[in-house]
Amino acid sequence: MTSYLIGLVGTGIGPSASPALHEREADELGLRYVYRLLDLDVLRRPVADVLDAARLAGFDGLNVTHPAKQAVLPHLDELSPEAEALGAVNTVVFDRGRAIGHNTDATGFARSLRRGLPDVRREAVVLLGAGGAGAAVAHALLSSGIGRLTVHDVDGERAAKLAGALRERFGAGRAVAGGLDAVRHADGLVHATPTGMAAHPGTPVPAELLRPELWVADIVYRPLETALLKAARARGCRVLHGGGMVVLQAAESFRLFTGVEPDPARMLRHFDTLDGGAARAA
Repeated sequence: MTSYLIGLVGTGIGPSASPALHEREADELGLRYVYRLLDLDVLRRPVADVLDAARLAGFDGLNVTHPAKQAVLPHLDELSPEAEALGAVNTVVFDRGRAIGHNTDATGFARSLRRGLPDVRREAVVLLGAGGAGAAVAHALLSSGIGRLTVHDVDGERAAKLAGALRERFGAGRAVAGGLDAVRHADGLVHATPTGMAAHPGTPVPAELLRPELWVADIVYRPLETALLKAARARGCRVLHGGGMVVLQAAESFRLFTGVEPDPARMLRHFDTLDGGAARAA
């Protein structure tokens, strides 16, 4: 039986659904598959050391999450065209000793948005977060027909850099860096920072900026009902939690690791059993 050894690199990853999602789908497909958590806080080693150790230990691949999606870049041998364009990696495949970086976050978010909020207005959208996940979501949004994207980050320089890169790829006027006030006139709001996770409680947006005409999507999935989504729902907004994205990016990572096509619908159903709620919009 073919076997695979996969890991997840990041911080605060104890609650991650990735091990269960990957191992359950492998069981369904008759594959032997072991998925390990490599928490940088626990290991107390930089991502470069963890990458080298995983390669030497015979790992077939790694998923990469906050805060290492951009920090891992200098330590890879090759990037897929998508990862190079995004400047962020969430999947590393070891192939004959070479570490090849991919990004499945963008396609995962795009598919989740189409699935969960297929009919919302998309002329003007605000993105919170310009890190590795934010870059992937930004490309997904503009590729899926968003007219104009405003990027906001607590690090204004990082927001401006991402907005500039987006204009180079998608055209002048498609992306700008801006403040939270842009939410007042936006059709949609997408949150792509760690705020709202169990280890980073809180909400990134004052409730008074939320209004019924605004749709709100969050990439955080633990918990599914973040403080932001709870406040948005109370204000009458349509919302999309991060469950769909995490499952659909995992399905693509699984394919890259194994060369075997997973069943995304089955993985979504499995996620529902893990979290007790459908990975959908409401």
